[in-house]
Amino acid sequence: MVPRVLMLGWGFPPNVSGGLDTAVGELVDRFDTRDDVAVELVLPAEYAPEGRENIHGVPTGDGDVSTRINRLAGEFVDYAADADIVHTHDWFGYGPGSRAQATHDAEWVTTFHSLTTDRNRQPPDREVETEQRIVDRADELIAVSDLVRRNIVHEYGGDARVVHNGFSSVEPTGRDLKAELDIDGPMLFFVGRHTDQKGISHLIYALSKLRRADATLVLGGTGHLTEELKEFVDLLDLNDQVEFVGYVPEPELGDYYASADLFVSPSLAEPFGITIVEALSVGTRVVASESGAAEVLPDDCVVEVETDSDSIADGIDEALAADTPLEYEERTWETVADEHVAFYEEILEE
Repeated sequence: MVPRVLMLGWGFPPNVSGGLDTAVGELVDRFDTRDDVAVELVLPAEYAPEGRENIHGVPTGDGDVSTRINRLAGEFVDYAADADIVHTHDWFGYGPGSRAQATHDAEWVTTFHSLTTDRNRQPPDREVETEQRIVDRADELIAVSDLVRRNIVHEYGGDARVVHNGFSSVEPTGRDLKAELDIDGPMLFFVGRHTDQKGISHLIYALSKLRRADATLVLGGTGHLTEELKEFVDLLDLNDQVEFVGYVPEPELGDYYASADLFVSPSLAEPFGITIVEALSVGTRVVASESGAAEVLPDDCVVEVETDSDSIADGIDEALAADTPLEYEERTWETVADEHVAFYEEILEE
C-alpha cells in the first residue's frame, strides 16, 4: 500500500521564512520522485509555486498566521478525504490537522521543528495551549532533533520520533562579498530573523571582546529587533565593525557564506539549525550554541558555545585560529525522505 499523504505548509522555496519551509520543500521534492509515497501539499496561495499539480495554494487574505491558516482549513479538510495520513507542522497546523482527523479516517502526524518556548522569551498562552492540544490529540509526533524531543517531554509530557533534518547546501556564484564590503580582516557572518531567539545582541557584544580587533560582523536578515540592534551597535561604538545587509535573497546566500571566515549562530534555542549546515556546505567554519544539527555532525565540526558574549568571543577566537580541514558525512534529504516513508508505512501497519 502506497501511503497517501496530505501535508500542510506555510512557505515553499524560494518563498521561505525559516527552516520549516525549507524542510517541507525538500521533503515534497523528494517525495515527488518516488513511487512508494504520494504527497499533496496545501499552503497559502501567495507562497505556493506555480505549475505543480500536487501543490494547492489557497487564498488566505490578511491577518496573522493563525487567522490565515484557519481560512484554508476547510479546503485542507476537503483534500484530506483521499489521504491516509495528514501531516502538519508546528503549532499552526492544529486547526486543519485536528479537523481532518475528526472528519476522515486518516492518521494525524505533526512535526515539531521548534516549540514556542524556543521562539519566544515570553511564549504566548495561545501557542502554549495549542502545542499541548497537539501533543494530546495527534496520532504521532515527529521532532527534528533530540533537543526538540526532550523539550516536548519536558514541556508537554509527550514523546516523539526523532527524524533529523537533512543538510541543505548553497551554491556560491563567485562574488567576493568581503571585497564588496571593503573588509580587510576576518569576516563573521550571521543570517536569520532578528528576534530574541537568535541571540544577536550577545554576538554583537562579543565583537567588543575579541582578541582580534579587526573582525567585521556582517548581519543578514531583518526583524522586529533590527533598529534596537543598530542602536546597541552605536552604543558600543562598533559601527565600523558591523554591517547590516538586510534580507539576503536565497541565490546570494552561497556567496555570503563562502566569503565569510566564520558563520556564527548564537541562538538561545536552535532546534536544528539549517544555516549551520548551509555554511559547512561551502567549507566555512561554524561557531554555534547548542543545536540539533550538531547531533549529526562530528564533535570537531562546530565550535559549541554558550549564549553569552564571553563564551561566543572565546569560540570565535578559537575557530579563527583553527586550520584543520572540515570533514563530515552529509545527511541527505533522500535519507530524510526514506525515514519518513518508513514511518508512514509503520503507522499504517499498526
